[in-house]
Amino acid sequence: MSFPLSSHPPDHITVVRHSNGTLGCNLQRKLGRLISRDELFAGLFILGCLNGLGSRAVDSVQSSGWAGALLSTFGISVIVLIACFGGIRLILQTKDDDTISQIDLALALALLLMIALPIGQLSWLAVTILAFYVLLFANPPSSQRRGVLILLATTVPMLWSRVLFQYFARPMLEIDATLIGWLVGTRNEGNIVPFADLSGRLVIYPGCSSLANVSLAFLAWVTISQWLPRHWSPRDLYWCFLAGASVVAVNVTRMSLMGLNEASYLAIHSPWGDLISSLLELSLIAGICLLGVKHGSISRA
Repeated sequence: MSFPLSSHPPDHITVVRHSNGTLGCNLQRKLGRLISRDELFAGLFILGCLNGLGSRAVDSVQSSGWAGALLSTFGISVIVLIACFGGIRLILQTKDDDTISQIDLALALALLLMIALPIGQLSWLAVTILAFYVLLFANPPSSQRRGVLILLATTVPMLWSRVLFQYFARPMLEIDATLIGWLVGTRNEGNIVPFADLSGRLVIYPGCSSLANVSLAFLAWVTISQWLPRHWSPRDLYWCFLAGASVVAVNVTRMSLMGLNEASYLAIHSPWGDLISSLLELSLIAGICLLGVKHGSISRA
């Protein structure tokens, strides 16, 4: 028995292909009736920030307990919380009714998969990818663009400064140790600085590095400067650098006082000592950034 040869695929294969294409279009149309494109982006940003912050809070409770986590604001800087709130609020001010494209839908499904995993870093990576996508391809209005820039800057202290530190931890810690040794009057060996009275040694760990605090100063500047509708100026770099330098000065001075002797170390390296230094850094960052924004507004007036 012979069978006829044909260049056309069987009918059932054609039906399957047609069905798959129709499924994606139907999902796109149904989703488009429920939410707009801007609402989809806003929802993804909210989920990414909530999962990223929640993961950090859970880690803080597990390592320090409820009391320690509460005193340290669950390991999350107040600057990060304000930036997330401000960025999302600016994004939600957008009222456009653009429809969702197939590329938007595919990206949303991929990002939802990243956010759903119990890994906080993946959530911040999803926020980074979505922010670049909106800025480069979505042509967002002014308020949405400013909000996206704030959330993109939020990923710097929450993700990218940590990634950078994994590759450049040693030289960064040695810079801090060199400054501390110069103030204390002893010579550092790598990230180790002898006490001023030579009764012990101060070891500088990654959590004590000035890098994390500098990234928070950068985030604060972006948040304050983008919250107010204003044009960028080269002088912004000066004020951002000044905010970061003030934080480095506070952090290095604090660790230098810890390096005087063991009694000073125990007094300063405590939850209350950390709280006081954090409040001082926050005050300096906010004051310098507000002053810079105000000065820039007056200069352009």
